[in-house]
Amino acid sequence: MEIPSRRPGRCFEEGRDNAKIRRTLAGSGRECDNGDPCMETRVASRLMVAFLLAAVAPSLPGQSSHQSHATGPPEYGFKVVRTFPHDPTAFTQGIAYRDGFLYEGTGLKGRSSLRKVRLETGEIVQTVDLPSEFFGEGITLLKDEVIQLTWQSQTGFVYNVKDFHLLRRFSYSGEGWGLTTDGREIFMSDGTAQIRVLNPRTLTEERRFSVYDGQIPIDQLNELEFVEGEIFANVWQTDRIVRISPERGKVVGWIDLRGLLSPIYRVESDAVLNGIAYDSKRKRLFVTGKLWPSIFEIKLVQKRLKTSAVH
Repeated sequence: MEIPSRRPGRCFEEGRDNAKIRRTLAGSGRECDNGDPCMETRVASRLMVAFLLAAVAPSLPGQSSHQSHATGPPEYGFKVVRTFPHDPTAFTQGIAYRDGFLYEGTGLKGRSSLRKVRLETGEIVQTVDLPSEFFGEGITLLKDEVIQLTWQSQTGFVYNVKDFHLLRRFSYSGEGWGLTTDGREIFMSDGTAQIRVLNPRTLTEERRFSVYDGQIPIDQLNELEFVEGEIFANVWQTDRIVRISPERGKVVGWIDLRGLLSPIYRVESDAVLNGIAYDSKRKRLFVTGKLWPSIFEIKLVQKRLKTSAVH
């Protein structure tokens, strides 16, 4: 967030006022009639100097009016730890990690699926296709089930995690984008700045909250992942992940993934960052994108804080 610039002419006015104060202080050092400085006058003058300098110090040009600096949420870059193969034809809408495998939901009508993929090799070991009228979206794992959204059909699917047998369908209003869970509740994005909270048993909406960075709503929230008490969310059509407090919807950090995938692999405009998974046992973070040939394990590196004096 940018710090508002100082109003034009303010430094000039402050400099002029300070010069007037210095002239006043200079004229206060009078001498006694015998030519020796009066002790009382000198003491009084010094006390006056200290008082006035303390009073005007906050308005001296280039000095902050208070000690704290205005900063936004911390920003993070990345370091690639490992690279794994990924199906470059997969229109990735969501991924989740469990026991050496990635579970992946893919999109596009006629091409949407749910997959189980061996992380190390990229081998698809299990798959189920959605009916051709559905555009698949985000997924999450909860106990022995895989839950998958669709985009505009207002229909979700619940599968048995072992064999992808369809257990039931459920309904919701509006669009479905991303899903994640903390094991107690399910969080769902719909492309706006709001995140819905679903009952894990009935999959009905219980409440929702809006995501804000300061006073700015952050919309286009897409794929979600729960990471160490925070919700990580891809912001659609960007190379950024926003870190969100699930209690208040406050943005607590940003992750900048520009440069992660070489431009030569982004041959289609839809090949955008979209896919976050977390291995909570080994503390590993994985990211990928639609039509990307790789999945990246990354380590977050906090960027140097950018602070600005507020005047």
